Amino acid sequence: MSVVTSGRYTFPSYNLVFFIFLQLGLHSVEGVWPLPQSITSSPERYPLNPQAFYFTYGSQSAAQEGCSVLDEAFKRYFSLIFPDYSSGYGFLRFSVDKPFTVQVSVGRDDCDSYPDEDSSEQYTLSVSAGQASLKAETVWGALRGLETFSQLVYQEDFGSYYVNKTEIKDFPRFQFRGILLDTSRHYLPVQAILKTLDAMAFSKFNVFHWHIVDDPSFPYQSRTFPDLSAKGAFHPMTHIYTQSDVGRVISFARMRGIRVLPEFDSPGHTQSWGKGQSDLLTPCYSGSSPSGTFGPVNPILPSTYKFMATLFKEVSSVFPDSYIHLGGDEVNFSCWKSNPDVRAFMLKMGFGADFTKLEAYYMENIVNITVALNRTSIVWQDVFDYHERHTSLSVVEVWREGCYLCEVRRVVKAGLRVILASPWYLDQPGPTHNWARYYTVWPLAFKGTEEQKKLVIGGEVCMWGEYVDATNLTPRLWPRASAAAERLWSDEKQTSDVDKAFPRLQDFRCELLRRGIQAEPLFVGHCKHEYQGV
Repeated sequence: MSVVTSGRYTFPSYNLVFFIFLQLGLHSVEGVWPLPQSITSSPERYPLNPQAFYFTYGSQSAAQEGCSVLDEAFKRYFSLIFPDYSSGYGFLRFSVDKPFTVQVSVGRDDCDSYPDEDSSEQYTLSVSAGQASLKAETVWGALRGLETFSQLVYQEDFGSYYVNKTEIKDFPRFQFRGILLDTSRHYLPVQAILKTLDAMAFSKFNVFHWHIVDDPSFPYQSRTFPDLSAKGAFHPMTHIYTQSDVGRVISFARMRGIRVLPEFDSPGHTQSWGKGQSDLLTPCYSGSSPSGTFGPVNPILPSTYKFMATLFKEVSSVFPDSYIHLGGDEVNFSCWKSNPDVRAFMLKMGFGADFTKLEAYYMENIVNITVALNRTSIVWQDVFDYHERHTSLSVVEVWREGCYLCEVRRVVKAGLRVILASPWYLDQPGPTHNWARYYTVWPLAFKGTEEQKKLVIGGEVCMWGEYVDATNLTPRLWPRASAAAERLWSDEKQTSDVDKAFPRLQDFRCELLRRGIQAEPLFVGHCKHEYQGV
């Protein structure tokens, strides 16, 4: 048996206060966010005493004490469930309190593995007198169940904790529920990334899409090509992610059931790469002479693909996830058009003057590199749009505005998987208080077969970094990202009403504040526990 509790202190009994409590009527939490697939709760409630509260493993559980993911989660959730107790404040203890045990059972011992695209996150949770039973196929499902249980616990005005009798059966609607952070346009300190991972777990997000490099800077410190960050980062010492930093992020994410998806976007968005890797970018010409500027990655040189193969071999050894994002968006062809060597290559290959064919040629080579590394590639929709041969593609991320569901339909008709990002660009200007615009999104509202709709594997909130750094990242993300989280996790029919969702999201936003997440307000109002500062 694994037991997590805290220090032993003695407090006086307050039976009289307990009697008064009963006279005040019963309280129930507004609800869990995101809403479980099936939840039944009752006014019957049970007091929780931090000194008599335990997490244990079920006798039939495949995972037992020593399971790193769950052992750590028990400690983490004890502090989240009893914030006053763990921060050293006093609380009222009633002599009638009996021990309460949360018994966790999982079907598979995947304690030492990483979550992947096939990981089950389903769980059942039954809360009754003196105990809660949490059952899941995997430790990742158990983590989601622990988060749900933590949100069921509430604290009365006198300081006592309660949980109501509850039955839950839950699983995610979509398997891929991501958040993209851009660490190239502004460097985000590791601590800001870790705080975001914590907040992601609270909303049951399960993929951290790390857009780690781009035109402005190359903060990833490569073992194989150290000059990439030494010359391409904003600062070679302070504004980089060392191998240790990356490992810390991956480990922190794993403990919360979150995959880390790296993106190394090319052939465009690579200006910072060229500072540390000569001959990688295409020399631009002005007339018959080089202009001294550089464009996208040079797609005609064998050395380009040798470099990329070596870099992606390193990336696949550092990042354990089976997915790698290859980018491929917004390639400006003007530099390629100006370069006589590129034009000659185009003629030789029979591409004529169609530079989309040249980009397709480049991307196909890069996709083949990742296939050889046993990785599944994700590309932005641009690659699909100009790629005549879709057979080499696997997953397409739809990001452009307009009729994005038209694009989703085109991609699934081609038999490819889709990640939807278009409606969830949270860095875009607009009324930041309008969380409902991210909630009233219907990812499958297009004409297609059931098989085609199954190819929509999920969606992603994107936080691009032109105007975002560690000072405003958290309030700009939360709680608006949580609106997208519920759309991606919960049953659409149960969560289509904005007015019904609002009080639950308000409650959840207050919960985020109490957990130290600087989530911005939704409207006029207050939280019992306001944000206390850093």
